[in-house]
Amino acid sequence: MTQQLSTTPPASFSTANGAARKAYMVGGGIGSLAAAAFLIRDGNIPGCNITIYEAMPVLGGSLDGNGNPTQGYTMRGGRMLTTDNYECTWDLFKSIPSLGSPGQTVFDETIAFNKLHQSHAKARLVDRHRAKLDVESMGFSMQDRIELLKLTEADEETLGTSCITDWLSPPFFTTNFWFMWSTTFAFQPWHSAVEFRRYLHRFMMEFSRIETLAGVKRTVYNQFDSLVRPLVSWLKAQGVNFVVNCTVTDFELKMDQGQIVVTGIHHKRDGTTDILTIADNDLVFFQNGSMTDASSFGSMTSAPPQLTKDDSGGWLLWEKLAHSHPEFGNPAAFNSSIPESFWESYTVTVKDTAFFDQMEAFSGNQAGIGGLVTFKDSNWMMSIVLAHQPHYIDQPADVQVFWGYALHPDRIGDFVPKSMADCNGSEILQELCGHLNFDRSAIATAICIPCRMPYITSMFMPRAYGDRPLPVPKNSKNLAFVSQFVEIPDDVVFTVEYSIRVAQMAVYELLGIDREIPPILHHDDSIKVKLDAVVKAFR
Repeated sequence: MTQQLSTTPPASFSTANGAARKAYMVGGGIGSLAAAAFLIRDGNIPGCNITIYEAMPVLGGSLDGNGNPTQGYTMRGGRMLTTDNYECTWDLFKSIPSLGSPGQTVFDETIAFNKLHQSHAKARLVDRHRAKLDVESMGFSMQDRIELLKLTEADEETLGTSCITDWLSPPFFTTNFWFMWSTTFAFQPWHSAVEFRRYLHRFMMEFSRIETLAGVKRTVYNQFDSLVRPLVSWLKAQGVNFVVNCTVTDFELKMDQGQIVVTGIHHKRDGTTDILTIADNDLVFFQNGSMTDASSFGSMTSAPPQLTKDDSGGWLLWEKLAHSHPEFGNPAAFNSSIPESFWESYTVTVKDTAFFDQMEAFSGNQAGIGGLVTFKDSNWMMSIVLAHQPHYIDQPADVQVFWGYALHPDRIGDFVPKSMADCNGSEILQELCGHLNFDRSAIATAICIPCRMPYITSMFMPRAYGDRPLPVPKNSKNLAFVSQFVEIPDDVVFTVEYSIRVAQMAVYELLGIDREIPPILHHDDSIKVKLDAVVKAFR
């Protein structure tokens, strides 16, 4: 599944007026890929003048999907999509041809797929007795409603660096709403109240249908196959240069009339360090920080190694920049507390239909329709989701794959006497079967690959104003930041949309493009949406 990429740096491109502007992306995640696409589509930058440097052997960053039916498939996670939001995402993918549906764009393909497979979860929450809970009611007390309203209506200056627990009392965290909202979006009680408030506003339409996940849209395959692969294919066709297995270690900077200018990029590949000279007219886009940095995989017989940023170096370049230039943000606000930012996922490959058959009978949902099933009383806060099959573009017809995760992998299991972080794939399947009361024969052929992600919710950590840089800092001439750790008013991190919106903003600002960026749709201003939310809160 790895793209066949050119690893040759670009040749110079000339015009009648001399050397044309070049652009360099540091990091090969969805933000950099999107920035390259906007440079070509809207900035008229030739693809051959764009180079993307990526430390890994494959592009896509956190939107990954790998493996095979023999050794098991892997996927660290998948971000939720909607068509009521995600304005910049669909603006981009309306321009990118589908790989699997000739004559259609990725957007067209996705819309058609979701018309055939509409989300309607019937087993959103399951209790310790394996009973499917009635979750039409959010389970709020009047105190819960008042506290939630106060948080929702507070401004960000008032919320400051406070946590969700600073605004909501302990009983709130036992409501149906919290179990569903927190597992849909991966919030923890100690996360940022500002970010939680942003989610409540941005996804207010989802509040009234959170129990069925009716607003969630899915891609045909996993998001690497459905989003990254066609985007990379299009960029390759435009002549974009990809340099993989290459780590950028430093930027050379200078001051020019009060502005910071990148003049060189230090990069290391195959043990050789080199310096790329950046011309005054060139642009540099930097993916600062990574929510999947220091990820590690286990196996059926071993738990994932417990890595940190010291093992990967993924945060080092941002830390170097921020140390000398505070306007470039404060990475320590996000990467200083692994116990507060990590959780663990697992991908399960099965070679018979027993588990899917039993889950469909229990949940009342066919695979690809039901969404997350959360075991709300589990010590690990464990969830699973059965996607439409095949979930990988090369997946054989007799193989099925599902994914799950747990928000509290540091806690002792209910059926396995150890923390999830210390469990191998076999033990995670034992815990899952315990919650479902399934015989182990249902997963007799299963290959479960756990994945530990120490910084997966680091962007949710409480932060102060200025901890995240602007897409183009005010004193930056040619350096832009494109990641989940960049400041955009009103929008929410941990989404594909955030990375793509940041990329579009950065490209348009640096090039002075006179085209409107798709505005954030404020559904929370709609009287109907507000009324629906109030009615739901009082059920």
